[in-house]
Amino acid sequence: MIDDSVFIFSEEQLKYKFNSNHPFNQLRLKITLDLLKQLNALSDHQIIQPRKASDEELQLIHDPSYINAVKLAGLGQLSAEKAENYGLGTDDTPIFPNMHDASSWLVGGTLTAVDYVMTGKAKHALNLGGGLHHGFKGKASGFCVYNDSSVAIKYLQEKYHARVLYVDTDAHHGDGVQWSFYDDPDVCTLSIHETGRYLFPGTGNVNERGQGKGYGFSFNIPVDAFTEDESWLEAYTKSLTEVAAFFKPDVIVTQNGADSHYLDPLTHLSATMKIYHEIPKLAHRIAHQYCDGRWIAVGGGGYDIWRVVPRAWSLLWLEMTNNSELSNDPLPIQWIQSWQSKASVPLPKHWDDPSDLYPPIPRKAEITEKNAQTVEKALYPIRNHKKSI
Repeated sequence: MIDDSVFIFSEEQLKYKFNSNHPFNQLRLKITLDLLKQLNALSDHQIIQPRKASDEELQLIHDPSYINAVKLAGLGQLSAEKAENYGLGTDDTPIFPNMHDASSWLVGGTLTAVDYVMTGKAKHALNLGGGLHHGFKGKASGFCVYNDSSVAIKYLQEKYHARVLYVDTDAHHGDGVQWSFYDDPDVCTLSIHETGRYLFPGTGNVNERGQGKGYGFSFNIPVDAFTEDESWLEAYTKSLTEVAAFFKPDVIVTQNGADSHYLDPLTHLSATMKIYHEIPKLAHRIAHQYCDGRWIAVGGGGYDIWRVVPRAWSLLWLEMTNNSELSNDPLPIQWIQSWQSKASVPLPKHWDDPSDLYPPIPRKAEITEKNAQTVEKALYPIRNHKKSI
């Protein structure tokens, strides 16, 4: 029997933990898992245990010397000077015990998702522990040690000979994945993120379009700070619809960072839960339109782990399993009661945010117009290509 959707999770994914004060907190996986169980939206047979990625698999993207450095760092055997060369031991990406093993489980989770989808055991697969899109070939960056999406895409190419569309809706630019495939015409990357003018990693300009044979297969939509729902969704809908029609992928991989929300402490966008209802709907439709349903989704950023991430990521799973109507009801009382004592803020009672979540944005019309122009610039090569045929 084919499962329509599988949910990749194990307690091993919680061991990716820098320290108790670090904003990247995998407790959000458990909070989300519990919300879905309280909704009766996730059954035990849908939960698939990940495997650990092998060194050979990690080397599809990462340098052996870097992998060795991560191993040594996690054992306390890497000097501070060498660690710095590899982006380890920084404020963003501190060293923690057994970091190689913990990071390998996250990558293995995404590879497990790939194998389930590409062998036909499932149409869709979700690995919320993945989405570490800032990891580079030989360097850690931005909370990311290994880049599970980059490894998974290379794995999709080598094992399944697939053309991959990677869609990144994290508020931070998906730089690590973009640069991994910048010269590859068989991987198309689309990142919709807050402009790098104010936010890490500072890349993702509209003119980053790829190089060599990969030119024209990298798309970036850097939206302005304070962008709200309507403008964000217009940029997402237009760009994904046109890019998918242009590229016609065999499989879609989506990175679902939940940090474009107004309440996220690290970013400057003004989206609400409205976008997290819509993001998976379009991805789901595109997967069935072009890929016979093949859709691999991963997590990513999201630093309000109480009010934003559990709702956003649960909505992703509800869409994936055709259970979106469950978000019409209030959030389960039992979920709120079980987590409120641990939470640092009052937990929401509803899926949607109140209409007065924040005061009106004075520059809304200007920001909306600027974002619309950015989308036109980003999609210009596709439209120009059509005209010249």
